[in-house]
Amino acid sequence: MKIVTCVAPVNIAVIKYWGKRDEDLILPINDSVSASLSTDVMCTKTTVMGSPSFAGDTFWLNGKEQSFDNPRLKKCLKIVKQRCSPNLPHFNWKISICSENNFPTAAGLASSAAGYACLVYALAQFYEITGEISDIARQGSGSACRSIYGGWVVWHKGALPTGADSIARQIAPATHWPEMRLVILVVNDSRKKYSSTSGMKRTVETSTLIKQRADAVVPLRVEAITAAILTRNFESFADLTMRDSNQMHAVCLDTFPPCVYMNDTSQAIIDLVHSFNEYKKANKAAYTFDAGPNACIYLLDSEVEDFISLVNYVFPKSEAVDRNAYYRGLAQSFDKPCDEDIIKALHLSPYNRGMLKYIIHTRVGDGPKVLTDPKEHLLQNNGSPKTTSS
Repeated sequence: MKIVTCVAPVNIAVIKYWGKRDEDLILPINDSVSASLSTDVMCTKTTVMGSPSFAGDTFWLNGKEQSFDNPRLKKCLKIVKQRCSPNLPHFNWKISICSENNFPTAAGLASSAAGYACLVYALAQFYEITGEISDIARQGSGSACRSIYGGWVVWHKGALPTGADSIARQIAPATHWPEMRLVILVVNDSRKKYSSTSGMKRTVETSTLIKQRADAVVPLRVEAITAAILTRNFESFADLTMRDSNQMHAVCLDTFPPCVYMNDTSQAIIDLVHSFNEYKKANKAAYTFDAGPNACIYLLDSEVEDFISLVNYVFPKSEAVDRNAYYRGLAQSFDKPCDEDIIKALHLSPYNRGMLKYIIHTRVGDGPKVLTDPKEHLLQNNGSPKTTSS
């Protein structure tokens, strides 16, 4: 028997990937830039186990057995095995894979990115391959290639028809900008109406704005935000991040029929961030939304308490929700009352309770890693999960 368990991070893009030039190879129409988040707070954990006694291949996701015939899963496994030595004693063993997310799946919080990055990284450890694997992760889920690295990461769209040059690389490690934090405001953690895959395909087919974005706007933004990251220029970073999020959702609306991922609460959060920055007389927080209604707010550590106090005032938590379940992630004072001056200056008033499901506070972190403690394995010796979901 051979067993490997790994964790991989969620990544949140600041310059968005939206649209493919090749659906099969998952080749994007533009470069993108993201930060990988700390696996201490949000991650996918995956165990790969092989044994000559297993009757067949099995795959479990969040405690439920899935079909092993998933085309993307099988493609990733096939490419990994093509790059390893066929002389490995376990090369032809059947395998059992178990994967768990400690955050909502398919809710616009980059679960597929973390999931496929973790799968490919674990398979690479299991089959003992080294070298570039972001191109393999890309073929599971495009943005998964960025989660192969920690810190700040760029995914190059590439030019080759084979996709060999469509890979990710690290711009800077997590330690480069240690003050950077993220506050994630979870509006809805249920499965989204339109998958990113179907939404992108429809956008490329029907939007008249997408080509302008990919060809003329994104290349300049990638260059500018890379410079902002390297110089730790938050003012510029925030401006570019918010503008690019807005533009991605603009092309989603320009899709026909439109793909609507944000809702009224999302828009209220956007308004609140702009009000916060107006009060501070500088960009002190930056929102970005992936394909879902949940807001990811980039800000520096010095602004976290003030911003969360404002969120708590404008979006009071439901009294029925336990405090420990509502505030998740890094330790921080979540109980600071909102400054009366800002309430008066911005003419703020609270919305109804319960518009946010919970708040996650996290930081930029490292890439995937192997867990060596046997207690971390998700599978029993017979290849079945330690825990299952009914």
